[in-house]
Amino acid sequence: MIEKKPASTKILWLFAIGQLGWAMLSGIISNWLVYYYQPSEELLSQGHQLFITQGAVFLGLTVIGLITASGRIFDAFTDPWIASKSDRSTHRLGRRISFMRYAAIPLGIFTVLVFCAPINGVSMANNLWLLFTVLGFYLCLTCYCTPYNALIPELGSTQKLRINVSTFISFTYFFGTAFAYLVPNIAGILEPSLGFTASFRVTIGILACVAIVCMLVPTFTIDEHTYAVTTPSTTPTFKSLAKTFANKEFRTFVCSDVLYWIALTMFQTGLPFYITVLMGLDDGMTFILFAIMTGLSVCFYAPVNILAKRMGKKKLVVFAFLFFSCSFAVTTVVGKLGIPGIAWGIIVAVMASIPMAILGILPQAIVADIASADAITTGEKREGMFYAARTFAFKLGQSVSMLAFTSIALIGSHGFGYRLTALVAAVFCLAGGLVIMRYNEKKVYGILEDNGIGSGEETR
Repeated sequence: MIEKKPASTKILWLFAIGQLGWAMLSGIISNWLVYYYQPSEELLSQGHQLFITQGAVFLGLTVIGLITASGRIFDAFTDPWIASKSDRSTHRLGRRISFMRYAAIPLGIFTVLVFCAPINGVSMANNLWLLFTVLGFYLCLTCYCTPYNALIPELGSTQKLRINVSTFISFTYFFGTAFAYLVPNIAGILEPSLGFTASFRVTIGILACVAIVCMLVPTFTIDEHTYAVTTPSTTPTFKSLAKTFANKEFRTFVCSDVLYWIALTMFQTGLPFYITVLMGLDDGMTFILFAIMTGLSVCFYAPVNILAKRMGKKKLVVFAFLFFSCSFAVTTVVGKLGIPGIAWGIIVAVMASIPMAILGILPQAIVADIASADAITTGEKREGMFYAARTFAFKLGQSVSMLAFTSIALIGSHGFGYRLTALVAAVFCLAGGLVIMRYNEKKVYGILEDNGIGSGEETR
């Protein structure tokens, strides 16, 4: 193996700033796209207008559900292609940094365009515009995130560094998502002079500019050749993907991960509705409650980091799945039992903070473990394809989740459909916890330790 310089804490933080940027943009799409294009009655009463076809249009499916699912499916299938391009790249900047640098600005632009439907009022042209811009957004997201994630095992050359980099990027991911939840708060300040729609768009434009700067930081401050093996892979795309899924432990992890992302996507999409419709709170409370959840989650980062190094990752991940499932289940009764809405919001935020800390850090590190162990046993470094294969699988799950949420949300009245989405999320999360129990962590650790990685030695 070619020896490379171990990444310092400064380098890991510079790397993590990139995640702050793309998490902000991803959070805007995940949290506000359905809210903006399939608004609740409460939002319409406040002056928001409709832009795309509403209601079920085919087999109970909605236009917004079909478009968002199409974007995720398209994204899933482009992941292996971009991963292969990255793994096989011979660019002077390295296999990963070059993709990230060129994708950052287009990703920010497409995020803004998603919310800029060209025609006022419901129109087929707006339906097509949304489809085109959503596909553009996910293509650019793949071009940035797939190479970005592939750098995790490169910068995390030991178990200690691997957990550290996963902790840092989890930290910036949550803060990026928190900034995304600020959209209605900032838009509310601008609304008196711009109106609801324009203030929403301007706010997203401001956040997109900040995100672009953050995404460019690692591309201009990290020399990939110093820390990563940049020798390109020679395996074609589909053959590389097949080799990746041939890894049994990776398949187990991916099955669990798909179930988790179905649950999490459904919950994240529903969060603004849980807060406004079920809890009866203002949409500006979305950021406040998420900030509480994030702040508490960050408090658990240090314990998670320490415990993962001492007892392994699997036990903590299983616990997080089960605890998260309970949090989703509690959401089904928010606004009931005579408890004030704000109290329910705090209860859910506190409960979700612990599993968010664990699942925000450890899954990325597990993929890095599996990819590194596979590189040792096969002699071929395909980190990009491992992360692409993971995102390929869970984005298909997210597609199912988006289709399901937008359809389930229409069931019944007085928020019944939203409560049902939280219940479905709880079931999928529980199933994910049961599947991850089959992951053979000892086998993966054994391979790494035999090559000096588990002990913390800087062996490259």
